[in-house]
Amino acid sequence: MNTQIIDWQTISSQQQKDALARPAIADNALLSTQVANILSQVEKQGDKALFSLTEQFDGIALSTLSVTTAQVEQAKQALSEKRLKAINTAYEQIKRFHSAQTAEDVFVETCPGVRCTLKTEAIESVGLYIPAGSAPLPSTVLMLGVPAQLAGCKRTVLVCPPDKNGQLANEILVAADLCQITEIYTIGGAQAIAALAYGTQTIPAVNKVFGPGNRYVTEAKKQLSQQVAGFAIDMPAGPSEVLVIGDESANPAFIAADLLSQAEHGSDSQVILLTDCKTLISKVARELETQVAVLSRRSIAEQALKQSRLILTKNMAQAVEVSNIYGPEHLIVQTENAQALLKDLRNAGSIFVGAYTPESAGDYASGTNHVLPTYGYSKVISSLSLADFSRRYTVQEISKTGLTNLAECIIELTDAEGLDAHQRAVTIRLEEGE
Repeated sequence: MNTQIIDWQTISSQQQKDALARPAIADNALLSTQVANILSQVEKQGDKALFSLTEQFDGIALSTLSVTTAQVEQAKQALSEKRLKAINTAYEQIKRFHSAQTAEDVFVETCPGVRCTLKTEAIESVGLYIPAGSAPLPSTVLMLGVPAQLAGCKRTVLVCPPDKNGQLANEILVAADLCQITEIYTIGGAQAIAALAYGTQTIPAVNKVFGPGNRYVTEAKKQLSQQVAGFAIDMPAGPSEVLVIGDESANPAFIAADLLSQAEHGSDSQVILLTDCKTLISKVARELETQVAVLSRRSIAEQALKQSRLILTKNMAQAVEVSNIYGPEHLIVQTENAQALLKDLRNAGSIFVGAYTPESAGDYASGTNHVLPTYGYSKVISSLSLADFSRRYTVQEISKTGLTNLAECIIELTDAEGLDAHQRAVTIRLEEGE
């Protein structure tokens, strides 16, 4: 087993920093140039580029980009009742939690005659990118589609790479239908993000794009958010990661399973255990060897374990401190009194408390969102929520009495800043009735 075992007390501050370093995200000139060329093709050629690039990268000669209503209906008929029930259950769970996040307008009369309001409205058009590498991801459709639906976005567009037959998985289409998504296109990669940002003959542009993807998709989102006026992305993206805090009461088999659930995402995923119990580290290391051997994605998980860590800390307080420094995407707490640690834990995309709260529950059906900040961005960026599909803006209404009440303050401050036109916009109104 290649997982590193580290005693936090015996290493230098630089070694501690190195121990918490993420796998390097591929950010090279070649990738940047390749993506820029793809974006340029889509901007100039529209649909023609989408057909050409899909054939080049996916090996599919598409005759159309759009998924029809008939195809969605066929998908419903093709799935078993058990599969349909699972998708519906996850949908209802996610909807229940996100429905509670609806924002109310805030109204304040800051002084007599001055009324200020903070209002919230849905982003008009959003694009949802659903990866389709080794398996379809209906869970991601739900995580993105449910808040878009609840926010009331007027237009929600789903894009997903086609399979070898030029089709999308039945599960993807059924999940999209539950979220009332009617615009679905069989395109993926950087070209799909370009289509959503620039717009093509078939696909009108959107205001904001959501969803994970490979390094080409990530680079496309980064470039387009800087190039296209008014086009936004959900959050910076990096490889998947989980950090587990466990004490002597923790179940080593549970911890190993949690670590591997993220390790199987990709060879660049990172998993970390923090514990003050040396015996737990030994037991988890043995469990990792046993459990990884039977995984269908064994080779991927083993690669990920090479940049993963089992770290021995002085006590639980130090484990919390190290976790806060790292800022994991997923944080699992398996300790005797897990709730007691919550008050000191920060900088995590989502926290899973207790022995029977696997990260997998959040990925699929607990109700929380699985689109989370990675690569340390949990220190400054929130997990995806209903708020991400909305924009907030302010409204103010001031009576003449209200403006009179504010005039002395505004006149003094505009004078201090030398902005006499700003000052005149106030005084001309007060002079009008004199």
